[in-house]
Amino acid sequence: MRQILFAGVIGLFLTLVGTPLLIKLLAKKGYGQYIRDDGPRGHASKRGTPTMGGIAFILATIIAYFATKLITGAPTTFSGLLVLFMMAGMGLVGFLDDYIKIIKRRSLGLRAKAKLVGQLIVGITFAVLALQFADTRGNTPASTKLSFVQDFGWSIGPVLFVIWALFMILAMSNGVNLTDGLDGLATGASVMVFGAYTFIGVWQFQESCANATTLTNPSACFEVRDPLDLAIVASALMGACFGFLWWNTSPAKIFMGDTGSLALGGALVGLAICSRTELLLALLGGLFVLVTMSVVIQVGVFRLTGKRVFRIAPLHHHFEHKGWSEVLVVVRFWIIQGMCVIVGLGLFYAGWANNK
Repeated sequence: MRQILFAGVIGLFLTLVGTPLLIKLLAKKGYGQYIRDDGPRGHASKRGTPTMGGIAFILATIIAYFATKLITGAPTTFSGLLVLFMMAGMGLVGFLDDYIKIIKRRSLGLRAKAKLVGQLIVGITFAVLALQFADTRGNTPASTKLSFVQDFGWSIGPVLFVIWALFMILAMSNGVNLTDGLDGLATGASVMVFGAYTFIGVWQFQESCANATTLTNPSACFEVRDPLDLAIVASALMGACFGFLWWNTSPAKIFMGDTGSLALGGALVGLAICSRTELLLALLGGLFVLVTMSVVIQVGVFRLTGKRVFRIAPLHHHFEHKGWSEVLVVVRFWIIQGMCVIVGLGLFYAGWANNK
């Protein structure tokens, strides 16, 4: 369990200290944020704020993970490495998007098709590799069965699994991207979800089927390949995002950009797939789902009727247009996200308890 503590503390320290250095570097190069013209008027003052801040917590997470392994002498695992790959790969796609925005001096970066191709390449690579590397018990990092708090039902096969994984990756990475519209909103929400996955990983490790002979209720065990290492990665992400939040909260000194939002979405999906909690992620990351659905509803209704359900989408900007201050929207949305995590963890525990 020392590894979890080390990973979180190192990730926190690196972003607390490293983010201001990144801010100075980005500001010196003039890598500032471009603001959409149809957004809330109060956001005009954010123009020019350094972006691509996701670089800070991506690097901090990777360094924290490997530093923890070096300090403790523990080996890396395929599950942990695959989640880090997902985070870094999606972050690279986001980085290219951000970089083009800055160089071209426009609010749109990569063309939609190019961005989608990048996400598909990373997603397919992850999904295919996640079905490899079986351990001595025959468990691979991912399973071809659907999962909520554990696997259930029949195997959907490798092809459908890859398609399912791609759907999750595109949905969650773009969900975090849409939520990243107010200072600290997506970062704070992500901290909560990564905290939940730290708990889930620890619980799955303690109740692992690999230790079935020593468990009082082996019928309720978790068949997850590397639960402890997933908790370590989640802890490193939680700490790194917490440190970044110090500089990203209102008034933000730096934005995570697509570099950060796509990386966080990828990391969340990687953790969900490897911990066998795929459908539970929709609840644990409930705020991201809510914000995404607001955009889907807005676009769908407008195309059908020509009318708008919200004053502006995503949802957090709607409340800004109604007169809520940015800080008020962020705090109340954090409360919603906190409730989603509490309910999600409650269902996770209940699912385990019901199998006892």
